[in-house]
Amino acid sequence: MRCWGLFLSIGFVLQAAKTTPAGPTFNKEVSAILFAHCAGCHRPGEVAPFALLTYQDAAKRASLIASVTAHRFMPPWKPEPGFGEFQDSRRLSDADLATLQAWAKAGAPEGDSPIPQPPKFAEGWQLGEPDLIVKMPEAFTVPAEGNDIYQCFVIPLNLTEDKSVSAVEFRPGNRKVTHHAIFYLDASGAARKKDEADPGPGYRCFGGAGITPSGGLGGWAPGAAPRFLPDGIAKPLRKGSDLVMQAHYHPTGKVESDLSTVGIYFAKSTPMETTGSIPLIKRDLYIPAGDKDLRTVTSFTIPVDVKVIGIFPHMHLLGRDMKVTATLPDGTVRPMIWIKDWDFNWQGEYMYKDPVLLPKGTRLEMDAAYDNSEDNPRNPNHPPKSVKWGEQTTDEMAVAFIEYASERPAEQWTILRALMEQLNLRRSQHP
Repeated sequence: MRCWGLFLSIGFVLQAAKTTPAGPTFNKEVSAILFAHCAGCHRPGEVAPFALLTYQDAAKRASLIASVTAHRFMPPWKPEPGFGEFQDSRRLSDADLATLQAWAKAGAPEGDSPIPQPPKFAEGWQLGEPDLIVKMPEAFTVPAEGNDIYQCFVIPLNLTEDKSVSAVEFRPGNRKVTHHAIFYLDASGAARKKDEADPGPGYRCFGGAGITPSGGLGGWAPGAAPRFLPDGIAKPLRKGSDLVMQAHYHPTGKVESDLSTVGIYFAKSTPMETTGSIPLIKRDLYIPAGDKDLRTVTSFTIPVDVKVIGIFPHMHLLGRDMKVTATLPDGTVRPMIWIKDWDFNWQGEYMYKDPVLLPKGTRLEMDAAYDNSEDNPRNPNHPPKSVKWGEQTTDEMAVAFIEYASERPAEQWTILRALMEQLNLRRSQHP
């Protein structure tokens, strides 16, 4: 009788081993990873090509998920760990990667834990009703096939007095085709002239707005959550300025239309600090045809104390990696950002979790590398051609915008004068 009971116990254990996976399951571990890091884009109506909200969605793509995450192609998050701590990081931990690998290798088991509820996403304006709502003057048609499109739309704001902006929220009219958007400000009317010269809605503007902007209001990418600037900090918005929205569109295989909207939130009280930007720029950039590893370095020594709140690196298709560091007067080196695998399609503005305080005399340095060889799959020229600085798709750029906050306008003028003096010096050295 005891033997019979023992056999029954062993049988139950063996049956449980057959039905209960020993490794991770979708219901218990995998869903939490996908919901936290992927569902923002991989859901109906968003830019990703498929949803990842159910077991059925994920299981048939288990091998794909394991592969693209192992290579850190997805989720798209370019900054290297240890080079700045940023808000809204989508980087998966090593433990998350191991979980996805083990799940796919085990055959993507569902598990018998309770079925998790997919995340709920806010409808309407996530930050509440904006103070100013503007939209593209007319809808833009994205063709079914062809290359990605970078189009700038000039949106009059019709402001009769200066304002301070604490947040911007973007609502793409068609999430299936809208890859990202950048918001420039133009108080000169230059963008209007470019728009008038182009017969369609807006004008083509790969690499930038094609003008010297008078300011900026940040940008948007799929999965990014809108945020208010820290208390007491706001972006200046001069009266009479136009909003110049650069949109990046990706054809889907059928003709699509987009009419996007921008919500602007004004500061409720006079800000103690306004934002400014320090551009680290290498305008004399020249990349010979066939050069597989061209490196270029530029620097700027800040003439006042600054509080850095964000950074926006920018290159085109030949860019391979970019590193920005800050060397303090005592020799201490602060890593600001490092993108080892540059991809123009996933550029972004990165806001620090906590402001980075840099004292007067700190040297900001940008080190950028380019691959202008046939080995670069993103090279637009075959065979490769020598490339210089420029706005066109086949040109290149080397720039990192350092966004800072300051409570004294005089400090911003001091920084601007130092930047202009450096620019004039370099022009005299390279006539």
